[in-house]
Amino acid sequence: MRVSDLQVKDVVAITNGKRLGRIVDIDITNEGIINYFVVEERKFFRFFGSREERNIYMKQIKKIGEDVILVEI
Repeated sequence: MRVSDLQVKDVVAITNGKRLGRIVDIDITNEGIINYFVVEERKFFRFFGSREERNIYMKQIKKIGEDVILVEI
């Protein structure tokens, strides 16, 4: 699976079904191990919208499906 494949999937919390956003970046160690994904949530309640970033660590990911990535936060 490529990073670009992950970037088109919605990240969803399994506890409440809330859409957290989409993956915009990945933190990788020198050994090539993924530490965490950076998920950007866009909020439209402001005129231009605001963006918040959240780190989703590998241990929080429960399932990567065809359309969504389920995480436990």
